[in-house]
Amino acid sequence: MTGFYAIVNKEIQSVLKEKTIVFAIVIQLLIAAFSSVILIGLMSFYDPGSIGQNTNIHFDVGLVGEGNAGPLATYLTNAGLTVTDFASADDAIAQMRSGDLDTVIVIPDSTGVVNMQLYLPESDSTSTVILMVLKDPLTNYENYLREQNGIHVMYTQMQGKSSTTFEFLYSFIIPMLMFFPAFIAGSMIIDSISEEVENKTLDTLLASPISLNSVLFGKVAASVILAIVQCIAWVLLLSLNHLYIQNAVLVLLLAFIVAAFVTLGSAVISMYFKDRERSQFAYSILLMTVAGISLFFNPSPISVMTQLAAGDSHVGILDVSLFIVPLAALALIFYYASKKLLAYKA
Repeated sequence: MTGFYAIVNKEIQSVLKEKTIVFAIVIQLLIAAFSSVILIGLMSFYDPGSIGQNTNIHFDVGLVGEGNAGPLATYLTNAGLTVTDFASADDAIAQMRSGDLDTVIVIPDSTGVVNMQLYLPESDSTSTVILMVLKDPLTNYENYLREQNGIHVMYTQMQGKSSTTFEFLYSFIIPMLMFFPAFIAGSMIIDSISEEVENKTLDTLLASPISLNSVLFGKVAASVILAIVQCIAWVLLLSLNHLYIQNAVLVLLLAFIVAAFVTLGSAVISMYFKDRERSQFAYSILLMTVAGISLFFNPSPISVMTQLAAGDSHVGILDVSLFIVPLAALALIFYYASKKLLAYKA
């Protein structure tokens, strides 16, 4: 076992000296560290209507026709907006054009239907964000006016953020962060084994008192360890951004199984082709193919990861253990492939 640990230590040190790999890991760390900011940015494309619920953007609003103690002013203030009362629309619009206000709302003095006027800046992007932020307070004001006119609308009071935020976080962000280290580990093991074969340094390793299986399993173990360390870092950094993962132990266990599966499969590919270019090409094609096919499985790794992270009580250790069976089968294939590689070297 001493030789096995020596190989693991050697591989980890060599990876840490590889600037490309370290740079890729740093980029992932930055993604996880600023995940809340990235989540908001990505969700603006996924569902623009969620901007108002997930941002703390502060706008200055000029309000004409209703004092600061009015219902609309209250709704705007509760949404985090700064409200300034104006006596005339011309004064408020002049302030907006000078840059002191972001938007102006004019409520004319009238009975019955309220013909509200909204003035927005010329910038399309800024106007879009303002509209998203104003959506909730204006909806609340609309409901208030209905109540005042005897129109009672019943709503179910739901706590928390919209389902869009929940869905996007647990079905996209978390699976991406948990599975991406496995993809890097697969690429790492291909480079490691292919270079040993092409540079004929594998002969030097085999001259030492260590078996080929110990060498190869040591390389696989080093890649999987680095992948799991990244996943643990992602969990911690997400929690610092108040994005919490339920069943963290089972999530990490599933990430470990996927990383081991991808790494073993990549090692088999590299032992079959014995050169880096063809191995990386075959790995990329097979990875996309297997990832696409896995979506049709029931359960699929992505769906199990999503349900575990979201705290689904119907998913547990038994669902995770199902993926140990294909991992064990691939480990046997890896073992016999290493025997063929040894015969090839002989």
